[in-house]
Amino acid sequence: MSVDKQTVRRIAKLARIALPDERVDPMVAELNGILGWIEQLQEVDVEGVEPMTSVVAQKLRLRDDVITAGGDATAIVANAPQTEDNFFVVPKVVE
Repeated sequence: MSVDKQTVRRIAKLARIALPDERVDPMVAELNGILGWIEQLQEVDVEGVEPMTSVVAQKLRLRDDVITAGGDATAIVANAPQTEDNFFVVPKVVE
């Protein structure tokens, strides 16, 4: 797969990035280089490789699942600048 000038301009427009004409040619080269690396990665045989989230094997520490009443609502909202019926009062953000 390769990227041309028209594709770079379209990507910039979709991403809402101002791309001057003098940056189009270097961007074509950069994106084609990135796509080349991705094509090389596609050639790697990963059959039998387990997915991992870290290079170091880790086991998550689990806590006991304990049912609680949810805490004291008045203590939770005690430091809030404004409350009403144990709820936080915040300014309206949607007009």
